[in-house]
Amino acid sequence: MSSLRNSITDVPGIKVGHAHDLDALTGVTVVLCEGGAVGGVDQRGGAPGTRETDLLRPVHLVQKVHAVVLAGGSAFGLDAASGVMRYLEERGIGFDTQVAKVPIVPAAILFDLAIGKSTVRPDAAMGYAACQHATGEEAENGNVGAGAGATVGKVFGMGHAMKSGTGTASIDLGSGVIVAALFAVNVFGDVVDPDTGRIIAGARKIELLPGKKGQAIQFADTLATLKSFVGKTILRFASKSNTVIGVVATNAGLTKEEANKVAQMAHDGLARAVRPAHTMFDGDTIFALATGNKKADVSLIGAYAAEVTARAIVNAAQYAKPAGGVPGLAG
Repeated sequence: MSSLRNSITDVPGIKVGHAHDLDALTGVTVVLCEGGAVGGVDQRGGAPGTRETDLLRPVHLVQKVHAVVLAGGSAFGLDAASGVMRYLEERGIGFDTQVAKVPIVPAAILFDLAIGKSTVRPDAAMGYAACQHATGEEAENGNVGAGAGATVGKVFGMGHAMKSGTGTASIDLGSGVIVAALFAVNVFGDVVDPDTGRIIAGARKIELLPGKKGQAIQFADTLATLKSFVGKTILRFASKSNTVIGVVATNAGLTKEEANKVAQMAHDGLARAVRPAHTMFDGDTIFALATGNKKADVSLIGAYAAEVTARAIVNAAQYAKPAGGVPGLAG
C-alpha cells in the first residue's frame, strides 16, 4: 500500500512553504531543494513573468537550483525571490563561486492584482517567510501561497470568474521512483476534468441566485464562447493577466537536458486540465526538478509528470474557497 500523501513533498529533498496575505489575496509559494536539484523549465504562454529561467537551458553552466519561487503580484512579485536567496545564503547554500555561495532561485509570477488589494504584493520579506514555513510535511491545497489570489474563467471578466488556488499531487511509479507536482492556477480559460472533459471551474454563465445555495453553477464554456461573435469581440479586450505556474519534481536521476524534456512533457497535463491552454493571455511556465539518482526512463518520468500536473491543477480548483467576492468549489 502506497504511503504517498498526494503531495510534491513526497519527493525526497523537497520542502514547501507558503506565505500569504488573505486580506490582500496574494502570496508566495517556495519549493525548496536545499541539497540542490537538477533543474529545467518550459514556458509556453504568451504573457510570462519569470526570473533566472535562461540559466536552466542545457547549454548553460549552472546545473542545479536550490529553490523555485511561485508568486502573485504580477512582475512586482518577482521580488520575493530575493528573500529566498537571503534565507539560503544565511545557511551557506548556493553555487560556489569561490568568493561567495550564490543561491540559484528561478521564479515565476501570476497576476492577482484584480482581486483583493492591488497595492499589496509579495516582496522579499514574504519570500523569506515562506522559507521559514517550509517543511517536508504534506503541502496544502487551496487558497494558500501563490494561489491565494488565483482565479479562473475570466473571458467575461472577474464578475463571472471562479476562485482557484494552489494544488499538488504525486504518484509512485514503483522501484522507489516518485513524480509529483505543485501548481498555482490562475487561468484565462476553464479547469476541466481530464478524464471526462467536463468543466469543473470556469467562467459562469449566470450568478447563483439568492437563496439557492445548492444550485449548480452553469458554465459559459470559454472555448465555445471564443468562436462566437461575442467571443471574438471579447478577445480584443480580454484580460492579459493570467497564468498557470508550477513545479514538477522527481527523485529520478536526470540530466539537465532530461529535466527540460520533463518540463516540456508536463505541459501536456496542463493542456488536459485547462481549456483553452497556452493562450496569449496566459504565462504558463513549468519548472522541473530532479533531486535524486533513481534510475528511470525520461519518457516515463515525463509521461507521469503530465499526469500529476493535471491532477494538481484540478486540486487547485477543487480545494479553492470563495474569496474577494468570487465563488469557489470548496465553499
